[in-house]
Amino acid sequence: MTSRKKKAPAKRVQYAALPYRRKGKSQTEVLLVTSRETGRWIIPKGWPLKGKSPHKSAAREARDEAGVVGRINRRSIGSFVYQKRLKGGKVVVCEVQVFVLKVKRQEVSWLEKGERKLKWMPRSKAAKTVGDSVLGTIIRALPKSK
Repeated sequence: MTSRKKKAPAKRVQYAALPYRRKGKSQTEVLLVTSRETGRWIIPKGWPLKGKSPHKSAAREARDEAGVVGRINRRSIGSFVYQKRLKGGKVVVCEVQVFVLKVKRQEVSWLEKGERKLKWMPRSKAAKTVGDSVLGTIIRALPKSK
């Protein structure tokens, strides 16, 4: 008798921006957005964009979801894994590569304005507010000032 093991679903990849700014001379603040489905506090993230590098895809997500524009690092500072529920109800495992975005400005209008809440908060509070402990560790790793 042979046993059939179910194949673990392949991880899908997403790219995220970790938007930050300096407030005053010493404090680093992180911008969090709410997810549209659950209202949880997260960082802007999404699927790879055809013809765009991972860091450029992450920067585009930050602009679309939060209206922020700035300088994005080319290298990921880490990744975390979460389960995403797709429109049809299917759940997929996603590995999210995170890219640091130093925010220069926020647009007056952007694609998802009004669909999400946005909140700047100190790095330590943002790390506690996101629901994922690995993402919290990535946020804490941001320098206090830069």
